[in-house]
Amino acid sequence: MTNTTKPNWAIDPNHSEIQFKVKHLMISNVSGTFKKFSGTVNSQSDDFTDAQINFEIDTNSVDTNQPERDTHLKSPLFLDVEKFPKITFQGQLQKTNKGHQLVGNLTLCAVTKNVTMPVEFNGIGKGRFNDTRAGFELNGTINRKDFGLNFSLLTDTGSIVVGEDIKLHMDIQLLQQTV
Repeated sequence: MTNTTKPNWAIDPNHSEIQFKVKHLMISNVSGTFKKFSGTVNSQSDDFTDAQINFEIDTNSVDTNQPERDTHLKSPLFLDVEKFPKITFQGQLQKTNKGHQLVGNLTLCAVTKNVTMPVEFNGIGKGRFNDTRAGFELNGTINRKDFGLNFSLLTDTGSIVVGEDIKLHMDIQLLQQTV
């Protein structure tokens, strides 16, 4: 999906965040964030109908507040950050009768899958310096095994150590670009 139009919105990383959760031992969640990411949006409508979206996440920026776990997540057993330094998404924001949804291709560890996730459009407002901003909230789930993240370990009692479903939560603020 290639769009040659100059992006008219960019993610403001200072007012956005990307979080994830995964079950540990199937009894509790382990949470983390990605600290470095960027993205652009091309939209000609105020409600972002059919907006074209491109974003990427720096896999080396994964942070779970546990350095040993972060090292494990960056290893070839999971994200393999040396081989796959970016997670990318290219797609559209579509308006449906239930709100908005993100539809497009998510590439993680060189595996590309089509994903659809609900998105809440929180509106457009003016920033402190009279800049125009738009806000979105995304909550979705992907299965890590769909992307080749097949790490599988059982405890001595047969419990799964790492769940397959990754819950995603993104708070995204866009900043309108000046021409």
